[in-house]
Amino acid sequence: MDVTLVAAPKMNPAQAEAVEHQNGPLLVLAGAGSGKTRVITHRIARLMERGVPAHMICALTFTNKAAAEMAERVEHLIKERGLGGKDGGKGLVISTFHSFGLMVLGRERKSLGGTFTIFDQGDCLSAVKEILSRTEAGKRLDASAIAARISNAKNAFISPEELEVREGDEYDEMAKIVYPRYQSALRNFKAFDFDDLVCEVARLWQQRADILDRWQKEYLYVLVDEYQDTNRAQLEVLRLLAGRHKNICVVGDDDQSIYAWRGADVRNILDFEEQFEGAKIVMLEQNYRSAAPILAVANAVIAKRTDSKYKKFLFTDKPGGEKVNLGVAPSPEAEAAYVAREIRRIISEEQRKPKDFAILYRSNGQAKLIEENLREQGVAYRMIGGQQFFERKEVKDLLAYLKLALNRSDEIALRRIVNYPPRGIGDTSIERLTQHALAKGWSLWQAIERVDALDGISTGARDGCKDIEKLVSDMRRQLIIERQKASVVARSLCEAVGLKKDIDATSPTPHAAARRWGNVEGFLAMLGRRETRVEAKGQDASAERELMAFLHALTLQMSEEEEDPGNVVTLSTLHGSKGLEFDIVYLIGCEEGLIPHTRSLEVKASDATVQDVEEERRLFYVGVTRARQRLFLLRCKHRVMRGKPAPRTPCRFLADIPEELYEAFEVKDASAMSVSEMATSAGNLLAMLDALGK
Repeated sequence: MDVTLVAAPKMNPAQAEAVEHQNGPLLVLAGAGSGKTRVITHRIARLMERGVPAHMICALTFTNKAAAEMAERVEHLIKERGLGGKDGGKGLVISTFHSFGLMVLGRERKSLGGTFTIFDQGDCLSAVKEILSRTEAGKRLDASAIAARISNAKNAFISPEELEVREGDEYDEMAKIVYPRYQSALRNFKAFDFDDLVCEVARLWQQRADILDRWQKEYLYVLVDEYQDTNRAQLEVLRLLAGRHKNICVVGDDDQSIYAWRGADVRNILDFEEQFEGAKIVMLEQNYRSAAPILAVANAVIAKRTDSKYKKFLFTDKPGGEKVNLGVAPSPEAEAAYVAREIRRIISEEQRKPKDFAILYRSNGQAKLIEENLREQGVAYRMIGGQQFFERKEVKDLLAYLKLALNRSDEIALRRIVNYPPRGIGDTSIERLTQHALAKGWSLWQAIERVDALDGISTGARDGCKDIEKLVSDMRRQLIIERQKASVVARSLCEAVGLKKDIDATSPTPHAAARRWGNVEGFLAMLGRRETRVEAKGQDASAERELMAFLHALTLQMSEEEEDPGNVVTLSTLHGSKGLEFDIVYLIGCEEGLIPHTRSLEVKASDATVQDVEEERRLFYVGVTRARQRLFLLRCKHRVMRGKPAPRTPCRFLADIPEELYEAFEVKDASAMSVSEMATSAGNLLAMLDALGK
């Protein structure tokens, strides 16, 4: 069935071409602000118009927020066009790579040995630390660096046996030792880490042709957003999933590939035609976000890429726009003061909202002065990348109890709460329990269950072991046998262990205690809301299964922003700003050593150096293209280095911008403010303090 319809109105010719393509591989090179999400969502709707069942379409992206936005748009199109009959879009998969991997592993859990836990970043680091502690170099080496090397290996789809070591690199050598032990520990704990949600799917499909065949038949069309951010493991999943039908459409921008440090491989998009033969290529170059002067600067910078295969030129049909401003400040203090004052002025004089502004920088250390000056000016702000809700101690403690109730092999969760709140099981007792477990081939939980049969354990520790064993057993009984709601079980646990009492006792102030307990209440409320939604849908899943699904979902969401921050100025690193856009953008610290960063300029293999600098160029381009209406590029003449003022060299990317594309100006020293300016600043500060007092 092929219904002949034209693409949705208001689509430009390139967008329509991408939407109308049906079979075979398709690469859509979508420049910044060119409407790529619109293309993906309309392409899904077009496939359904042509008779493709929704349940045979799978669309993958990188964040839950992006997946939710895409799903909402597709749902609207399905209803608007009356697609899918009475079932609408039932069975359509729109998710992140990791959520998709979790779904696959969950459905194939019998082949994987049954129920499993997902370790978050903190759990993984704890496992690496435990393994390191049993090596001679354990106390000297940074566990985070070892964990990062293991994660990079997984992203590159390199097994422990295949991991290569650079000669003389102590961390590489230790990663080679720890990696296989870490994998073995995960399997003993019946756990997967975040990277495994992709890697283990690929390995399962490689090893089990029957399972791969089933999934290939299930999804006839595969779509991928932000393809430039995929790593080698994700490429392998896509190659296998689309290996039968070749109907894979990927949308991305090699000019915005900026995540090599976390495993993204720009070669995936550059080599798409080699990976998927006969691929059609469509370029989206019309920009719907930025004013023409901003695009002119972006084009000038990215045109100098030395590793580019596809040349794109962004254009807009919007007339006018202000020239980009290039400012030179005498110092970082003057730079920060200028930005804060200007934002305050524009908000006041132009009736702008704080949420219209963003301040972007290469390194988090640059934010301190900006924060101080925004506070002085009484301007509300948020900083992307702060501690997330699920990383707070009290929430992680409660999560550990719940994980342990579902999986007593989860040793990381057990070690976290075995003596929290304190129950007499100190470090010495845990070490002796561990030694007994290793000697007898038990898990740590089995050693706790059989503590009365073990030597060298104090009476207090024995009582503590019986306490934790009873707590977990009660939770399991309530969940599995009595089928009580997980939110009820979790609240009972808080009372049983005296969690609020301990929080009150260990918090520095009553206010801090109230905030921490509020986090616990917030978590319990979140769990309750999920249960209410499940009941509303008429689903009859067991409390155990629902809790497991909830905990798995949380692990996949921990790295994302919790909610809309409201009407505040955004402070962000350039990496953190990807996917965002603002009316007015200040990109500060445009100097050699900051952007491109010093690390990218270090002496190493010549090809690596070139690649690193080119990624920094793409990062600068991402920053420029976040701006819709106005863009300010700022740099300093001097910065204090090792206690002394040192001259700064302008960022090399500024030299790629023709002079006619920007307006240059000098930022005066913060100490040279006029009396009236200082009075205004002081007035803003007093107003802010007065508001806080109320």
